[in-house]
Amino acid sequence: MGRAFQNRKESMAKTSDANAKLYSKYSREIYVCAKAGGVEPDGNLALRSLMERAKKEQVPAHVIEKALDKAKGGAGEDFSRTRYEGFGPGNCMVIIDCLTDNPNRTFGDVRNCFTKTKSKIGNSGSVSHMFDHSAIFVFAGEDEEGALEALMMADVDVTDIECENGKLTVFAPHTDYAKARNALVEQFGDIDFDVDEIQFVPQTMTPVAGDDVTMFEKFMHMLNDLDDVQNVYHNAEL
Repeated sequence: MGRAFQNRKESMAKTSDANAKLYSKYSREIYVCAKAGGVEPDGNLALRSLMERAKKEQVPAHVIEKALDKAKGGAGEDFSRTRYEGFGPGNCMVIIDCLTDNPNRTFGDVRNCFTKTKSKIGNSGSVSHMFDHSAIFVFAGEDEEGALEALMMADVDVTDIECENGKLTVFAPHTDYAKARNALVEQFGDIDFDVDEIQFVPQTMTPVAGDDVTMFEKFMHMLNDLDDVQNVYHNAEL
């Protein structure tokens, strides 16, 4: 699982967009999260994690504060979460998570990305069964047994724990995110997480080669240009 996770992170890094896109993504996500669960990070674990990730990616404080103020006001856009699945260039599997105030527009934009790269958008569930929907935590440490014991005591159904180069990586079902995070913090104190997210991790990888590589890069670039797209998960191995 770790290899697939790392491949995805490296691939996403190669296709990351400009700062403006990054700020917009976090602003929208923070607004939606705060509006749904409250604007106080201490009472909204998902918001706290999101804000910590934003700060690590150097999202300016004023962008975060503006999103929180907007959520406090209660007005503003009414965003909904949508997810699209399909087969990208080279027949790799793709999951696209969006936040949108106009699902019809977003569907048309995402479908256009598939169409223009000779790819095929699928129905809900067409590829997600080949991904693990996982909570992932990466932090400095080597006490694999201590982490496992703490998670088991918290009744977390641990999927995998890896220790490499002084870093612990914990995989758990996405439904156990809060329990797992709290158990790790109680065990090891105030952890500075390198990764603290819920992601779709591919169970297998699909090699993408030849002309499909160029088409795949175009596909990812087109998706990253869409304001409504928040995250893209795939199993392409370039």
